[in-house]
Amino acid sequence: MVVSNLTSHLLSPFDLSGLKLKNRIVLAPMTRSRAGEERIPNDLMAKYYCQRAAAGLLITEATIISTQAIGWLNTPGIYNDAQTAGWKKIVEAVHEKGTPIFLQLWHCGRASHTFFFDGKQLPVAPSAIKIEGDVIHTPKGKQPYEVPRALETAEIQGIVEDYLIAANRAKQAGFDGVELHAANGYLIDEFLQSKTNKRTDRYGGSLENRFRFLKEIVEAIATVWPANRIGVRLAPNGKYNDMGSPDFREQFLYTAEQLNKYGLAYLHVLNGLAFGFHELGQPMELSEFRKVFKAPLMGNCGYTKETAEEDIKNNSADLIAFGRPFISNPDLVERFTNNWELNPPARMKDWYSFTEEGYIDYPVHE
Repeated sequence: MVVSNLTSHLLSPFDLSGLKLKNRIVLAPMTRSRAGEERIPNDLMAKYYCQRAAAGLLITEATIISTQAIGWLNTPGIYNDAQTAGWKKIVEAVHEKGTPIFLQLWHCGRASHTFFFDGKQLPVAPSAIKIEGDVIHTPKGKQPYEVPRALETAEIQGIVEDYLIAANRAKQAGFDGVELHAANGYLIDEFLQSKTNKRTDRYGGSLENRFRFLKEIVEAIATVWPANRIGVRLAPNGKYNDMGSPDFREQFLYTAEQLNKYGLAYLHVLNGLAFGFHELGQPMELSEFRKVFKAPLMGNCGYTKETAEEDIKNNSADLIAFGRPFISNPDLVERFTNNWELNPPARMKDWYSFTEEGYIDYPVHE
């Protein structure tokens, strides 16, 4: 149960179910594509995370749970021993800074392409509905999205097992917890939303059925992690990857209400509109989630120090995750602490450039 504290502010400590956070600032999970073609976490990534370890909590970039889950160039994985060992080195380096770190688990679903699988298989999804109006970067250059293959009912338990195995590997690597990426039009989000889930089996149709996939993943992972070391990320307002469903408010409030039963570490809500808004109704506010979800609540997307402080002060959120400001300001916590000016925003071409440039070379305040 979250208890309101009138003295709380962005830089005050927070107890996350026994994890002592130095402050309420969280490094948001951001794909940065520096793991190489073998998807093995490396020393460059360790430096990146350690540069930002003044945050109360770090959440890693989205991390592939299986070869089927791939959909982005040079992103890290957690499905083999070399990847697990690579993450272990990063976790140990971050822990030396006194900071807890969660691993975000990712299956791209339909946001992928057959070229990631040597042209031998299509990406999978709840239903055979492709992403409209965009292209994807593949090992063979930019390509239009394809119509994905709808998963057979009997296949779904295998993907739940992939999440379980990945979560167990995260434990072996020493992470403090895991976050399920159930946002931004990737596989779990595709099951949740009526726009992308047209199934007629037990995983489609009703709110309960569309939630079932996420429910089974949470319950599987809770066999190897305490529930209070599992976070879930949702994006109720987002249109990224061609998302947005007419019943979004009903679906996401139901999802949060059901997740509340598990005693999770937190619910991570992309409530801001910086990734675009689907405009299918009034955007959802954190206060709506606070009414149905009683464990810690994390806001994300488009926050400034001032708007973050406001949401902490009014008890709308317990934690605030920062993404883009953390890219170009590795010392973001220090800048907020001292009211120093921020560096100019990172150039988008550097977000996924595969090199040190635009990754670990941003200056700290002098």
